[in-house]
Amino acid sequence: MFEALADNVARVREQVARVQAVEGLRHAVTIVAVTKGHPVTAVHAAWRAGLPDVGENRVQDALSKLGAVTVPVRWHLIGHLQTNKAKFVPGAFAMVHSVDSVRVAEALSRAAVQKATEVPVLVQVNVAAEPQKSGCPAADVGGLIERCEALPGLSVRGLMAMAPFTDDVAVQRRTFAGLRALRDSLTTAARPLAELSMGMSADYPAAVAEGATMLRLGTVLFGERSG
Repeated sequence: MFEALADNVARVREQVARVQAVEGLRHAVTIVAVTKGHPVTAVHAAWRAGLPDVGENRVQDALSKLGAVTVPVRWHLIGHLQTNKAKFVPGAFAMVHSVDSVRVAEALSRAAVQKATEVPVLVQVNVAAEPQKSGCPAADVGGLIERCEALPGLSVRGLMAMAPFTDDVAVQRRTFAGLRALRDSLTTAARPLAELSMGMSADYPAAVAEGATMLRLGTVLFGERSG
């Protein structure tokens, strides 16, 4: 199972390198292998293919796999976080990509303090203002970051976004450029906001072109999901 994964990873890395060369970019890009809908064997396959960062959309799905995984992957929560699941996050996830409200931030902070640990987080932004998508409105991101910075147990590392579902590369790039510009406008010496988590299987070249530091890839690596 997942016999094509190594070749798929190589193709993605080659594409990333080509796009970065065209755009004059040289920073590292982390591939988060999204194992949503795939069995535990996908996690082991990702590790063998040189992908130590693994993403799941739901806390409970990650936790069900975590106990069966025998390799030291770093788990990323990339989907919407329900506040009643926040207590399970500290100590289990290396990063949460989807902090989109003060309520979620406060729930995570309480959980982190209870476990005497720190949770690295990204603020999820609804750059294109799509009503069907989660994410903090762009105009409110600065305030949400300030609230997160004031909460114990949270470390804001950057921003996350999803582009509209479209094949129009111009629309994809405009969305990702908007996230990058927002990140740059909020960055200070004391607040580096180094991470830009943007780009999925259908649009990751556009995200790389606009400066993505993390790609959340599932189908292009593992094939279609089984569930």
